Amino acid sequence: MSRIAKTFETLRGQGRKALIPFITAGDPDPDMTLPLMQALVEGGADIIELGVPFSDPMADGPTIQRASERALQHGMSLRGVLGIVSAFRRENGNTPVVLMGYANPIEAYGTDVFARDAQAAGVDGVLVVDYPPEECVEFSASLRDHDLDPIFLLAPTSTEQRYSEVAALGSGYLYYVSLKGVTGAGHLDFDEVARRIPVIREKVGMPVGVGFGIRDAASARRIAQVADAVVIGSRIIEEIENSPRDEGPARVRAFLREIRMALDSKSGRGFEEKP
Repeated sequence: MSRIAKTFETLRGQGRKALIPFITAGDPDPDMTLPLMQALVEGGADIIELGVPFSDPMADGPTIQRASERALQHGMSLRGVLGIVSAFRRENGNTPVVLMGYANPIEAYGTDVFARDAQAAGVDGVLVVDYPPEECVEFSASLRDHDLDPIFLLAPTSTEQRYSEVAALGSGYLYYVSLKGVTGAGHLDFDEVARRIPVIREKVGMPVGVGFGIRDAASARRIAQVADAVVIGSRIIEEIENSPRDEGPARVRAFLREIRMALDSKSGRGFEEKP
């Protein structure tokens, strides 16, 4: 059983929801990424999404774009990201790490070589934003051959046909984009998410995480009533960029603990409960 599957199985048995924070590797600089990952775990992260910086992150809002720019200015590369994961694995063999990024760096690296090296580094899953299922059959097979979970996005505009395509190729969990927009947008429609998630879960047959637009404990708790996981990224990046460098990990840890407490509160445990 993969680390991701084991994590969701354990949480399900405890009646708890997964907390999946996102940070960009190399932001604010490469030496800070490992301490930040450790702080995320200490704050209650169940899975870490580690962003691979890219010069044209089309799905990301200004906050994560700035994070990518800072990381690239410090020379962060896909190979460097894998090196960070390897270092993390020497200290933590339990917390799953999912790489989230875009196709260009992976194709430049070589898709099969990337899958091999990602497995060796200790990566558990890969989410490529601009790889739709119809263009991802061979890549998904390569990931599976190396015991990596191919993770896909679904959006409010996705059709049931798309649900089926994702179910056939994906594993680990499904990332549902909660709004029509970019990361960090603030117009989250909780009622629409609540209507969509049960249908998606039934169709894809795997845990569903919800991200984009979740910024605080209250919104995380409401999403946790219907989702299996809550993904938070832009708000964490803001905490990093607004903190003195040496205070970043502590502030990220404190922020995430608030979210963890909200998810573990009574109102965040059962689908049937109201906010």
